[in-house]
Amino acid sequence: MHRFLDEPEIAAYAASLGATVVKATVDDVLAEARAGIGRRGESAPDFDELVARVRGRLAAREDGELVPVLNATGVLLHTNLGRAPLAPEALEAAAAVAEGYTNLEFDLESGTRGSRYARVAPLLCALSGAADALVVNNCAAAVLLVLDTFAKGREVVVARGELIEIGGGFRLPDVLARSGATLVEAGTTNKVYLRDYERALTPRTALLMRTHRSNFQMSGFTSGVRAADIAALGKRAGLPTLEDLGSGALVGLEAFGLPHERTVAEAVADGIDLVAFSGDKLLGGPQAGILAGSSSAIARLRANPLLRALRVGKATLAALAATLRLYLEPAGVRKIPLYAMLAATQADLERRAQALAAELGPCVRACETTAYAGGGAAPLARLPSWGVTVRSPLGAGAVARRLRAGRPRTIGRIEGGEVVLDLRAVPVARDADLRAALAAALAEESPSAAGRRRDAGPLG
Repeated sequence: MHRFLDEPEIAAYAASLGATVVKATVDDVLAEARAGIGRRGESAPDFDELVARVRGRLAAREDGELVPVLNATGVLLHTNLGRAPLAPEALEAAAAVAEGYTNLEFDLESGTRGSRYARVAPLLCALSGAADALVVNNCAAAVLLVLDTFAKGREVVVARGELIEIGGGFRLPDVLARSGATLVEAGTTNKVYLRDYERALTPRTALLMRTHRSNFQMSGFTSGVRAADIAALGKRAGLPTLEDLGSGALVGLEAFGLPHERTVAEAVADGIDLVAFSGDKLLGGPQAGILAGSSSAIARLRANPLLRALRVGKATLAALAATLRLYLEPAGVRKIPLYAMLAATQADLERRAQALAAELGPCVRACETTAYAGGGAAPLARLPSWGVTVRSPLGAGAVARRLRAGRPRTIGRIEGGEVVLDLRAVPVARDADLRAALAAALAEESPSAAGRRRDAGPLG
């Protein structure tokens, strides 16, 4: 047993699965091997074969767990890989409150019950210019809460060209229907005017809604209505307005090589009553849905019993607050990993790529690549980047599989029969880990197996 547990290929799983699970898996494999020898007369498997069986089971078990991966896809806000990584300050804040008790819903001054929703509202208001703010568990939940509060059983007016579908097949018309609201489309797919909104108003109208187009753009023969004009119409008609910003930038993206993305502050300044956006996209924080807007609108949301089903926990609030405080520091934005990635220069990325290629031999070549923001932001914007391409006799598919199964788990992309590993989303501190993962993936056999060839033998 000790020999198996000391085997590097097996011991590596203790960190992710726990020593107890690893030991139990070894026990199971050995018991099955002994049973095969005793009852079925099978020949005794050698040590390498048993290690392979154990490792296969552990890998399958780990595949179902939540494990860290290196994102070398070139998509910075990759939904499938967990979107924005957190800043060290956010991680420390979350750990500090998670290990014990907090004043989550306790007012330290009065000694009475407090509100978790007030913990980050002042920071959000300072950064957006809104009068009040509220945090729920994701942006879809934020939109659902608004619809349930203001429009259940009534009508919501949305421009036809903004009836989006986001990742996973979720469609805005379906969200509206689920909330109990009735969708009223304004304008045509490519053209909408203020008069279209005006004509759509009826005594049953409850809300005017504006939606970020997320992962697509329209160009050519198009026209839209300014948010300020929709907000003004809402005030004239006595109707609240909602803008689903999606990614929700708090700063201008032009300084980071991306086209302008409408900011939360701009939406608030336009007079929109409620602005919904995500915490784990362009904000660079934990998963959360954030609503910023007028005091009266936020007060109605707080009074909705549905809010209890959508609330976030203490670790999320702590990480979000720590991330928001970075925006208030001089140059603090660049401490947020997303913006550090965006700020990485071509020269630095090229230097890292060349160093990686130089150490890994002729199969690996440094090359210019293209990265993307992802997360529904700037869908057509391309970020020049650097990385490496891998061409091996093993084939691109086999190399990609080995990287996904390696240490650390590494995710790239396949283009033209080569594996491409983009460095923009890989922290510079992880270059050595990426180098080790690549070396292992390109080896004909694992290093530990090569070291065992002399003494491999049947289990006694």
